[in-house]
Amino acid sequence: MNKIKQIIAIILFLVTIISITVGCDSNKTNEGDSKNNIAEQDAKVQTVVDQGGTEVELPSEVKTIADLWHANNQIVLLLGGADKLVATTENIKKTAWFAKVYPRIKDVSAPLNGNDVQIEELMSLKPDVVLSSTDTQIEAVRKAGLKAVKVNFQSFDEMRETVKLTAQVIGPDAEKKAEEYLKYLDGNINYVSERIKDVPEEKRPKVLHLVNGTELLKVDGKKTIIDEWINLSGGVNALDAEGNQITITMEDIVKSDPDIIIIGGTSAKKGKEAMENDPTWSSLKAVKNKKIYSNPVGTFQWDRYSAEEALQVLWVAKTLYPNLFEDLDLVKKTQEFYKTFLNYDLTSDEAQRIIDGLDPEE
Repeated sequence: MNKIKQIIAIILFLVTIISITVGCDSNKTNEGDSKNNIAEQDAKVQTVVDQGGTEVELPSEVKTIADLWHANNQIVLLLGGADKLVATTENIKKTAWFAKVYPRIKDVSAPLNGNDVQIEELMSLKPDVVLSSTDTQIEAVRKAGLKAVKVNFQSFDEMRETVKLTAQVIGPDAEKKAEEYLKYLDGNINYVSERIKDVPEEKRPKVLHLVNGTELLKVDGKKTIIDEWINLSGGVNALDAEGNQITITMEDIVKSDPDIIIIGGTSAKKGKEAMENDPTWSSLKAVKNKKIYSNPVGTFQWDRYSAEEALQVLWVAKTLYPNLFEDLDLVKKTQEFYKTFLNYDLTSDEAQRIIDGLDPEE
């Protein structure tokens, strides 16, 4: 009888030990599962710091993007993220070369009324992220519960930051493309700098940049990205005034007496004709010497907040110093850029139309 009791006691002891062991293993498993779940959740989000200094938590894989800044749509296109666009701007939808290179843009929604965001329409598009350069837009978007990232630039350095930030939002492939683009941009700047390094400061031409051909007193002064590419390309801004798209007097322009006039936008031809037929304008050195040029216009204007600034510095340098850049084939350079970064094969005639600031032939 005692033996039986001993056997039962041993069995009970063994059962207790097994239960405790199984319980511990179960706890370890649960702890492991919990840690794995946390790790998986962390992997599903990423944090970016936008150009307003705000940390924004986004999905690790952003699938849908609303880009409410005209210029940045072109950077999204350049970085291979255009298929993710669910919202854009009317300005971009009407940009002829953008639509030529990426026809789908004509069907993408533009949930804006002027600069005001149409929140209900935007929310119905369910973007993972909204990109904007405007604080009021960002505030409205965040108030509606959507993720907003500020993108904006007024200089080449800020443009580099915008390209990197936009690439981070789009994903790893875009980040590789951004590195390739920034290397190309810096290569072109260094190439121009080397060619013009021996040109004395006093020999560098004064350049007046007009915003478009219909508002001839609206210009771009110093402390702008326009002023920066003028200097990088070997020119000097003809104006002492500072700021983008500022209105000055005809007296200011006469006093500056530029050596070269560059007109932005696709209405440059109209502006050139107006100058040549106006006695005040025609008294200027640039007009007398027929040194009025239409700025190239591609998927965005080369001169203004554009990834095609990488081509702008080449064009301006060749325009200012044709003898120093006689071997620079801008048509070929434009074709190469569009193939490499926009995955589009330009004909030589199309490339020339872009350089001439003309829309595609219908």
